[in-house]
Amino acid sequence: MPVRYVTYEGIKFPPAYNSEHSLSFAHKEFLVQDDDIFNVTYPKSGTVWMTEILSLIRSHGCPGWSRTVLNSDRMPWFSTRLGLESALSYPPPRLLTCHLPRHIFPKSFSHSSAKVIYTLRNPRDVVVSYYYFSKMCNSYEDPTSFEQFLRDFLDGELPHGSWFEHVRGWMEMKDMENFFFITYEELKQDLHSSVRRLCQFLGQDLDDDAVSSVVQNASFTAMRENPMCSSILLPADIMDQTKGQFLRKGICGDWENHFTVAQSETFDRIYRDRMQGLNVTFPWDR
Repeated sequence: MPVRYVTYEGIKFPPAYNSEHSLSFAHKEFLVQDDDIFNVTYPKSGTVWMTEILSLIRSHGCPGWSRTVLNSDRMPWFSTRLGLESALSYPPPRLLTCHLPRHIFPKSFSHSSAKVIYTLRNPRDVVVSYYYFSKMCNSYEDPTSFEQFLRDFLDGELPHGSWFEHVRGWMEMKDMENFFFITYEELKQDLHSSVRRLCQFLGQDLDDDAVSSVVQNASFTAMRENPMCSSILLPADIMDQTKGQFLRKGICGDWENHFTVAQSETFDRIYRDRMQGLNVTFPWDR
């Protein structure tokens, strides 16, 4: 059966979790608290990874919370139906997650001192990861081909909208003191330093042992072995694990195994055009 996406403000969202009401409430009525910490990403950019990192920082490196409580309960997806209920009953300080673009993020955020951590990833790797995820997640249309999926990605036709607009919208905040951005590639290259930077931004004073424990328990291997974040507990009618692994590879550069030369050239041309004037150099731009 074809998937009927929920549409809000012209952007498609997966129907299993989202409703027009939950999205509208998150946008217009959700009351952001000053001590809220938001984990914001475009899909397949390190959302689960950052959830683990932030959970472990919150518990000062002790993995007990991360190993016994589902990641969606530790950091509710507040713009979804179930996540909204969890977020509203969550005792402060709240850790919250979303894929929302900046223009439909809670309006009350602009009057708060809440913090946003925005994780980006090489969009070429995003599209590959998103392609495989869409094949196994039943709330997404099964891609007809990688070629078509890539075209939809470049046209901003996938659920959660355009990657380019998402990044441009959030990066308008790059000089604000309550906004922290980091790339998936930086996390891969030096997780220890990345955790230290995050601790500093969050005002969390962790000693060396605690930081090392965060790094160890937020490794790809540790996460894959942890049923609280690997999605293996999700029912098959939501996530069909026979079609792939939710935590698939966790590497940088897998796009090179999928893009043809022509696709790569087209991508580069559109990327340069859409990212013009952003004045930020990402690891994949070098």
